[in-house]
Amino acid sequence: MGSPAPGPGLRGGGPERSRRALVAGSVGNFIEWYEFGVYGYFATVIAARFFTPEGGSEVEALVRTYASFALAFFFRPVGAALFGRLGDRVGRRPVLILVIALMTAATTLIGALPTYDTVGALAPWLLTFLRVLQGLSAGGEFGGAVSVMTEFAPPDRRGLYGSWQSFTVALGLLGGAGAAALLATVLTGAQLNSWGWRLPFLLTLPMGLGALWLRLRLDETPSFQALRARRAEQADAGAGGEERHPDRPPGRAVARAIALGAGRVMGWAAAGYTFLVVLPSYLQSSLNATFQQALVATVLANLGFAVTILPAGLLSDRIGRRPVMLAGALLVTVLAVPLLDLLQDAGTSHLLKGAAVFAAGAVVGLMAGPGPAMLSEMFPTSVRHTGLGLAYALSNAVFSGCAGLIITETVERTGSVDIPAYYAAATCAVSALALLTLREERTPGATRRAQVGS
Repeated sequence: MGSPAPGPGLRGGGPERSRRALVAGSVGNFIEWYEFGVYGYFATVIAARFFTPEGGSEVEALVRTYASFALAFFFRPVGAALFGRLGDRVGRRPVLILVIALMTAATTLIGALPTYDTVGALAPWLLTFLRVLQGLSAGGEFGGAVSVMTEFAPPDRRGLYGSWQSFTVALGLLGGAGAAALLATVLTGAQLNSWGWRLPFLLTLPMGLGALWLRLRLDETPSFQALRARRAEQADAGAGGEERHPDRPPGRAVARAIALGAGRVMGWAAAGYTFLVVLPSYLQSSLNATFQQALVATVLANLGFAVTILPAGLLSDRIGRRPVMLAGALLVTVLAVPLLDLLQDAGTSHLLKGAAVFAAGAVVGLMAGPGPAMLSEMFPTSVRHTGLGLAYALSNAVFSGCAGLIITETVERTGSVDIPAYYAAATCAVSALALLTLREERTPGATRRAQVGS
């Protein structure tokens, strides 16, 4: 589609700066997905506390809870555009500091909100407002963090470095599941529903302050520093600054790349949220599992997810992003229905059911490992924060944020308990088609993208 798109991190940042960028970039992602995991795991509790006026049904309340869940995701593209544009103009570091502060404040306040019994109809509106703030901050988080990690990474390790962003998704979801499981074990049902659900949200405050401290010590990326120097040279020479910079591709090419990138990760987004977040409420509402059983299944799925992410990212540095991600998308397409059938079969042993949910998470990890580097390599430095952030946010807004709402509502209307499998399989099939368009040029020991939108 025109001008070449130099790969991120061409000049590197030295081992110490690269490791610091890896930690500072991924820690915010951990907090973000810890919170989104907690919200998903406690969806039935939150529904009862915030969305169940007298006379309302439990299913109706759960649908409203997932609607609030989806709303936060639909504000992610807004945050990606807003903070991404800021990150491409003033730098990755200040934006990452801003978004972690916003996410920490909003999540902590959820733990302190009054419920429907206390303030009536104001309660769901307050919760929704904080979810919107979370969506905005999360939209700016991904693009900035992935830009930092891949721009500091050695050229032949961008897949591995970028995969840490996905790995912290697994750690965050596991942390949320662990917190939920611990509370469900040590507290009675009445205590959990009354005040215990607040504790995981309040725990975000010390975690967020630690992440903020790490990001305050972060350096700006070498790629952005070089871009800023070129802009300054052009401004001094009267060349019109950023708008005429050769590293800035045409808007139409960027828009095409964003749409293509969203298509390539839609299967990752949909299957990830179906198997890793929506599963607990689905098992409880549709398969009559207990809260503890649902959490065990979710922990196993997230363990499978975590196990494959880093190896998949490393493998993509050696053989390319496309074959690894395509394998994950095709495996979900083929295996989603059989895996769900195993969970529904009362005669299936607990061991086999555990293996099924572990495998479900593992195949998603094949897409999530190379995904961040693949998106980063689609955009040059001047639009990378905005471009990859919007591609990821749009895909997640539609296919992750709506997953709980679509699945719960469709199961309720059709009576079919196979809906989660159909949803994951269909989106991964489309994602596989988009991945077939991925063209990769090989460099010694590395894989890189040659053009915007390729």
